[in-house]
Amino acid sequence: MKRTLRHLYGAGALFFYFFKWPFAAGLPLLYGYYGLHDNPILDVLWLYCTALIAKDAVLFFLKHFRHR
Repeated sequence: MKRTLRHLYGAGALFFYFFKWPFAAGLPLLYGYYGLHDNPILDVLWLYCTALIAKDAVLFFLKHFRHR
């Protein structure tokens, strides 16, 4: 069971590492331009992706501009 959870965590981490930018940019386009109906699951995933992007931006800022 523990091994399966580690595999799922690793797959999720890789998925969101590569998929967060296209998903964060594409979902508003799908809602606004293509008329996709409101989907709460996609909304939660979009919030999660944008939170990951914000976390990456904050960590980048802290790492590169903190001690200058």
